[in-house]
Amino acid sequence: MKKRLLGTLMTIAMLTTSLMGCSAGNTTSDNSQAHGTENMKGKTEVDFWYSGGKTAVKVVQDIVDDYNKSQDKYFVKTVTQADYSETYEKLQAAIAGNVAPDVALIEKDAARVLSDKKLVEDLSDRIKKDENFNNEDYVSTFFEQAKDDKGKIYGIPAYGTTQVLYYNKKAFENAGIDPNSIKTWQDLSSAASKIKDDGQFIYGWEPMWGADNLTDAALSNGGTIFSEDGKKVTINSEEWIEAWDGFGKWIHDDKTMAIHSGGQGWEYWYKTIDDVIQNKAGGYTGSSGDQADLDFSVVGAIEQPAWKNGTESKPVARALILSILAKSSEEKQAGAYDFMKYFTNVENQVKWSMSTGYVPVNRGVLNDEGYMKYTNENPQALVPYNQAEHGSIYPYDPTNGVVKDVLKIAADKVEIDGVPAKEALDEAQKTAQKALDEVLTDKK
Repeated sequence: MKKRLLGTLMTIAMLTTSLMGCSAGNTTSDNSQAHGTENMKGKTEVDFWYSGGKTAVKVVQDIVDDYNKSQDKYFVKTVTQADYSETYEKLQAAIAGNVAPDVALIEKDAARVLSDKKLVEDLSDRIKKDENFNNEDYVSTFFEQAKDDKGKIYGIPAYGTTQVLYYNKKAFENAGIDPNSIKTWQDLSSAASKIKDDGQFIYGWEPMWGADNLTDAALSNGGTIFSEDGKKVTINSEEWIEAWDGFGKWIHDDKTMAIHSGGQGWEYWYKTIDDVIQNKAGGYTGSSGDQADLDFSVVGAIEQPAWKNGTESKPVARALILSILAKSSEEKQAGAYDFMKYFTNVENQVKWSMSTGYVPVNRGVLNDEGYMKYTNENPQALVPYNQAEHGSIYPYDPTNGVVKDVLKIAADKVEIDGVPAKEALDEAQKTAQKALDEVLTDKK
């Protein structure tokens, strides 16, 4: 026992030292540090950790800088990580070492886990006392992801993301396809066949590698991830098998669709985009955040369709959550909350969405003259927002990610190895169900 305790203490000490080094090395820029030193006199410092791509990081820092200039009470200091997973990993270590930031941008499941452990602040009382806060100002699909099933609010959504269809305009025009005619995945399959048969493009369509696109299709076929009572994993239902088999057929049998897989980091993602931009594929399924990097003289955007006639389009709309750490002082928590409201006000959500392509969480953007002018000139910008309004909320996974892990493995079997969907999903369900049963048993 003593050896185990000593080992734990040594690990925390090393992580604390490492994180202090990361905090010094990962701030957004040396200029930002210097600016902070000159302008934070008398202000309460609020440490903010987040991650994002190059464009997103720049926009966040611009908003932070504007916030720091806008008032004299708080100063937000930023630290960036490579991605959401790294932020969460370092956050857990920082909490253990008592060097956690005051506010962090994390995925909703991470926020929920920390909330269940009472490691992030419950904002319910703070919001209730705030006469200027109205949760109805937020897109419900996103705000609901910052709450647990008992109504506890463990954060405020910062922005949303969902995967939409980006089509090559030339490919659709050459094949005589009206993009607005794509109402189901069966319609898209037919379009992909026409585009390939036309002979000018190698593939009709490219789904994005991984389980996300396949999961969206299953949900749009009426599938669920858990049963209503939360006791059964339902990822091998007929709805799931039908949707996943469809992609397996299009990729391996019909060869009208293809994926890029593997490589370093996001290499597969950019290769997929390149195929569409370079007139090799008729389109792809990608993130709302891709819009900042796409040439819309070449591509257009439409919502993901239903799976087939009689079903509804229900792709996942995911929120990234701003959560306040529970161990921060009341003064720092108040500053973090003030900044979170600033980040999600109409003006900054307009700036964020127009610059990055991610989905704004504040409904007020639709009444903003500048945003409406922008979306009239760039109609693709509203596609993710409109899709999010009827999107699915990915349910909280009590297995701590086992369901997502097994779906990723199953997706590789279907997309890469050509394994029948039933075989891949039955195995995935069995593993996930075992993990869920263990969790439910422990709660008894």
